Amino acid sequence: MSKTIDSTTSIAELVAANVRDGMTIAVGGFGLCGVPFELIEGLRDSGATDLTIVSNNMGVDGQGLGILLENRQVSKVVASYVGENKLFAKQYLDGELEVEFNPQGTLSERLRAGGAGIPAFYTATGVGTLIAEGKPHEDFDGRTYVMERGIVADLALVHAWRGDVDGNLVYRRTAQNFNPLCAASGTVTIAQVEELVDRGTIDPDSVMTAGVFVDHIVEAAERDKPIEQRTTRPRDTAPDPAAGAAGEEI
Repeated sequence: MSKTIDSTTSIAELVAANVRDGMTIAVGGFGLCGVPFELIEGLRDSGATDLTIVSNNMGVDGQGLGILLENRQVSKVVASYVGENKLFAKQYLDGELEVEFNPQGTLSERLRAGGAGIPAFYTATGVGTLIAEGKPHEDFDGRTYVMERGIVADLALVHAWRGDVDGNLVYRRTAQNFNPLCAASGTVTIAQVEELVDRGTIDPDSVMTAGVFVDHIVEAAERDKPIEQRTTRPRDTAPDPAAGAAGEEI
């Protein structure tokens, strides 16, 4: 049964009650898109250390998972790329942070497999590269595959657009990236939602993560959503209606 947060319990207190040093924590989102910011801030405030973070990447400096790096709470990262986080790159290159790189599809499948109770699977991705060194190989139908282990996290933190009091979740657009996979992979899963609704409000056909995977659900405060890389172009100059068409007498 899922559990909703009430006015006497803060998000920070909820996270602190479910985290301990040395945990493996799967965190949904991609860069700064679909990221459980409030839950990450709660994780920072918990003071837990020696954490292994499983996430596509570590946000950016000062945003998202980047705040855990600043607080020196992370000892290992399982991710598909460094991204735009300079501190992440520096700690890795300085030998302060262990990083296990995964091809992005392999990382997502490892999380999915862990959530589905599949301990390992074979993939052709990475065969013949550093990724495959030391891992079992098998040939199927004349092609070589490498074995990858499923990921079961001690704790999963995810963000959804809407959730009900039973923990059923609906993600919106790009937030469907790693959030459903992380939610299923967690031994304990905490979901923050933009809108918490009553039982029966969500059409069963619209549920993307079933409540059976969610242990705690909280309604996050409204906040501005940061943009990782803002790209703009000058607006076209609108013609002055008073000037009339080119060459036309006014």
